[in-house]
Amino acid sequence: MSAYHIIGIMTGNSMDAMDLVLSEFKGHKIKDICSYSKPYNTAMQKQCEVLRSLVLNKSRFEIEQLPLFTEFHDKYIRLLAEAVNEMCLQNNINKNSVDAIGFHGKTLDHNPPSRALLNNNQAYTLQIGSGQMLADLTGIKVVYDFRSPLIMSGFEGAPLIAPHNAHLSQGKDVIFFNGGNTSNFALISKGQTLLNTDAGPFNEYIDNFIRNNTTDAFDVDGKYGSQGKLIFPLIAQFFNICSSFYRQSLPKSGDPAYYNKEKIFEIINNEQIAFHDAVYSLEYFAAYIAAYALSLIPDNIPLPRNIMLFGGGWKNPIILQSFKDILAGHGHILDEHKNQFSSFLKRLKQPLNIRFSDMGKFMEARLFADMAFYRLENKVWELPEIIKSGQHIICGQIAIPQTMNNTVYTDKVSLAAKGWK
Repeated sequence: MSAYHIIGIMTGNSMDAMDLVLSEFKGHKIKDICSYSKPYNTAMQKQCEVLRSLVLNKSRFEIEQLPLFTEFHDKYIRLLAEAVNEMCLQNNINKNSVDAIGFHGKTLDHNPPSRALLNNNQAYTLQIGSGQMLADLTGIKVVYDFRSPLIMSGFEGAPLIAPHNAHLSQGKDVIFFNGGNTSNFALISKGQTLLNTDAGPFNEYIDNFIRNNTTDAFDVDGKYGSQGKLIFPLIAQFFNICSSFYRQSLPKSGDPAYYNKEKIFEIINNEQIAFHDAVYSLEYFAAYIAAYALSLIPDNIPLPRNIMLFGGGWKNPIILQSFKDILAGHGHILDEHKNQFSSFLKRLKQPLNIRFSDMGKFMEARLFADMAFYRLENKVWELPEIIKSGQHIICGQIAIPQTMNNTVYTDKVSLAAKGWK
């Protein structure tokens, strides 16, 4: 049985760093060989935020005409190529031994079918990142644009993590819960995914609030939140900002583009909330939304005792403890949700085993290596909705390295960007 050696890259909405992991895939076995992180500088973080606002609801043609788009895109891909080359050099990896790079690109807008139906418009998804440019700069084959085939076939396109979680579950009944910019979870039973869904904003509000008010990128170890207290009336106001999304039945797909963080910050300013209290309240809200999403799991799906955490947001002790408190029945719950939480908590098998996944540190980067492995093998990515539909959908385009000679790259924007149909 031949083994594949694939680099997975996660660049994330949080824009704190790009994470890379080189993993070996041999049959059903996955083993990490080395990993690497390269932080973004403040200028790139700010550029990305500006670009996100400029491309919202724009077509491919409109996006490609933006001067900032080309500037940011090319800088972004060159940084990724540098990170790949640095990781290989640092770990004595011969790039000729690497079969592929799994590259998701950076999501700047996402309008899945569930949201498009509500707004009576066309579903689309916008990831930027030329796989061909990255292949040319690294000399390694690149598999990319994983979401487009899903959107074009009528599926949500995100989250994508569930099959990878299932590959790591070892046949156990478990919920894998990601605390990234958006939180999402996969409920796995006996190696099969029963539910794969986004929950809502997690790091999105708190990270941006910290960046707006300090020189830090996020609340490291809860150093700011730990000096504050929960202003519970804020939780109801925060919830109402995106209540239609939070109440939406599972599965669902979210995106920072419609989490309305400006309105959240406006509430904090209008109420004249002290900085540390605002931080604590935003962190509690991240945990609250994660727990609330779990309460929406249909009654016919058994709830496992094991919850495996991954993603940087869970390293915040306030978020983690708040999440545990809510699931233990000790948290502060809005009156309108008390009956729902009461029914949900009765279904939980206490005591819960909530812990960090042993392979959680580079989970999302490894996900895209896993997806690249499936693409190279022409296998269907085992999202439950695809399996249920019976469709044979292969995710990802493949870019083969070419000699760079004033190349004009035409794949800087995902195929399923707005206007694809």
